[in-house]
Amino acid sequence: MKILITGTAGFIGSHLALKFLERGDEIVGLDNINDYYDKRVKYGRLQRAGIIKKLEDKKNIQYNRAITSDKYPNYKFIKLNLEDRENINKLFEKEKFNRVINLAAQAGVRYSLINPYAYVNSNIVGFINLLEACRHNGIEHLTYASSSSVYGLNENQPFSTHDNVDHPISLYAASKKSNELMAHTYSHLYKLPTTGLRFFTVYGPWGRPDMALYLFTKAILEDKPIDVFNYGKMQRDFTYIDDIVEGIIRVNDNPPKADPLWSGKQPDPSSSKAPYKIYNIGNNNPVKLMDFIEAIEKKLGKKAKKNMLPLQMGDVPSTYADVKDLVEDLGYKPSTSIQEGVNNFIDWYLDFFKVSEKF
Repeated sequence: MKILITGTAGFIGSHLALKFLERGDEIVGLDNINDYYDKRVKYGRLQRAGIIKKLEDKKNIQYNRAITSDKYPNYKFIKLNLEDRENINKLFEKEKFNRVINLAAQAGVRYSLINPYAYVNSNIVGFINLLEACRHNGIEHLTYASSSSVYGLNENQPFSTHDNVDHPISLYAASKKSNELMAHTYSHLYKLPTTGLRFFTVYGPWGRPDMALYLFTKAILEDKPIDVFNYGKMQRDFTYIDDIVEGIIRVNDNPPKADPLWSGKQPDPSSSKAPYKIYNIGNNNPVKLMDFIEAIEKKLGKKAKKNMLPLQMGDVPSTYADVKDLVEDLGYKPSTSIQEGVNNFIDWYLDFFKVSEKF
């Protein structure tokens, strides 16, 4: 298949692109390489995929100009904003994609309290540009990233895609819920198969520097205190990156079909009479925040200094994924243990930042 993956300088997108490339698919990767977090990590991911040979080659990445990988001849990367409707349309017309996977987004619950417009521009304006391009270019299947944050004030656990999620508590969550609604509209009007994936706290090597695992590891190594919100009474369904990637690939390979049994009198939010589906991808095993910190301490051989703080605006105290549909439809369930995943991340971190010799 020829697949467009957006967000390939990002955490999930970079891993996913490599997995598809290894099985022989043709990939066009897209990212705007913004400065939301340390660009060294983004360029490092591109270097890993052969887009640049060393970090200093970042100057060779110019806007709207494709670069072919030195490692993978079936991989091209292009720096482009999803909001750039004209060039997005030209890209679709030129490349003739079979399928599209949208992982590009302005991420982060807390940052949405500071810069809400970034979420509207990237996650909503950018997403409608993709939907229109898919509609007009015969795309077989659009898979896109949603988020566990859409569950908002819903207290029923485990979180089920069959439950109503109309009460988000951050603009980030609202933008992701908007994507699900927009996708359904295009599935209904234009028979465009779309699948939304609600990711649950993804972590692992090459992870985002704004995420807890990265922040905690960095602080502990530097003998600085870590911020522990909700006084440590948090639970997260941490999901390892390799498990997320496997789930995305299985979803991509199985476009949704219309459900003939779907009823408007008892509407199921996760499916439709249109070719539309929503899945959770989570470990189905919530981990207490203090246990998560303990796993980091165990690997590093150092105790964390903890700054205990109240729950932040926009955060939920607990997440827990119901993955029954993923198991029943695709025969898949994430399974990586938290200690294994944390160990793999820290091994990567120490190598990437060349600090291992200090400890």
